[in-house]
Amino acid sequence: MTNPTVLIPGPIDPPARLLMGPGPISAYPSVLTAMSAPLVGQYDPFMTQTMSETQELYRAVWNTRNDATLLVDGTSRAGIEAAILSLVRPGDRVLVPVFGRFGHLLAEIAERALAEVHTIETEWGQVFTPTAIEEAVVRVKPTLLALVQGDTSTTMNQPLDEIGAICAKHGVLFYSDATASLGGNEFDADDWGLDAATAGLQKCLGGPSGSAPITLSERAVEVVRSRARIEAGIREPGDPDAADFVRSNYFDLGMILDYWGPRRLNHHTEATSMLYGARECARVLLLEGRDEVIARHRLAGAAMLAGVQALGLTVFGDVAHKMNNVVAVEIPAGVPGDEARAALLTDFGIEIGTSFGPLHGRVWRIGTMGYNARQDAVLTTLAALEAVLRRYGASVPVAGGVEAAADLYRGR
Repeated sequence: MTNPTVLIPGPIDPPARLLMGPGPISAYPSVLTAMSAPLVGQYDPFMTQTMSETQELYRAVWNTRNDATLLVDGTSRAGIEAAILSLVRPGDRVLVPVFGRFGHLLAEIAERALAEVHTIETEWGQVFTPTAIEEAVVRVKPTLLALVQGDTSTTMNQPLDEIGAICAKHGVLFYSDATASLGGNEFDADDWGLDAATAGLQKCLGGPSGSAPITLSERAVEVVRSRARIEAGIREPGDPDAADFVRSNYFDLGMILDYWGPRRLNHHTEATSMLYGARECARVLLLEGRDEVIARHRLAGAAMLAGVQALGLTVFGDVAHKMNNVVAVEIPAGVPGDEARAALLTDFGIEIGTSFGPLHGRVWRIGTMGYNARQDAVLTTLAALEAVLRRYGASVPVAGGVEAAADLYRGR
């Protein structure tokens, strides 16, 4: 048998990029450094200590006292799937208010969990009132309300502060996907009555995609534990074996909790480098200060908003409910959106995003999050965007975007 000839590429050498889209974003340098640290065994005392430290750090990030605060190995979608599959039994009713692409994702995952899924929808670019959500809760009588906080497809930030009380009043579990919002926008898991929340590192937390922070209330843990099943190869006498066990092994939060908990029961091999990165994301945020990081995102987002408006671009959606960390702008008439984005990347090394569904090709999404929520990144992006717009025939004021953003940074 002849072995195939393989052309061996050189070492990985990515081009310099300023990632100013809706995510992923440029990681904090210290996160990349942490991820290059040496590996240890999964039960090495250093490893288990690092896991415990990471749990404590993320309790502060989520603003919670939940003991069940940990990581799910995988992208942010892994956290979503683990939460929904573990909390929803086949036949349970799940209510999903949809105001963008990622509400549709929650509904699909709940459907795959064999739930009876009910949705309510509002126009993309808007959010739901608490009254609209409560009316749907009363009508549907769900077991779980699944609600995105920040949906990057529309840039909207759904207020959550009144939803937990509604869910508690009607005996409903409350889950939120905070992938795009955690770290750059207010999130108070305990005060808002969340039973479960998940996120990812690649947005405001300033790391790479690949680890999903999750926090669970005691009530949510009770549901997970009521479905506990230990796989046969590691089961011990007296271990639970529920009939309605979670229909996924990898995303079974009961076994993941046992792996992270005092029992350290083997489930998977923890993604060591991702653990290091996730720990550093939280450490950097808390060193700067949780409120200070949110304020930095708020300022960078406001500066970018002022800049694109000064360039004459129309902002999509209800600006009053825009996330701090991303803005969507209508692509000017006559400007080829994808070609202009490609020019921004090729000529300036700056990436911005388009969107999905009804907004694909209609808007650009420009992010200011994590490590890139800073003045030089905002001003550089606006200067490059102005140049590209002018190249494609758009009439824009000279340095208008940069000056408007700089004025805001200077407090004018």
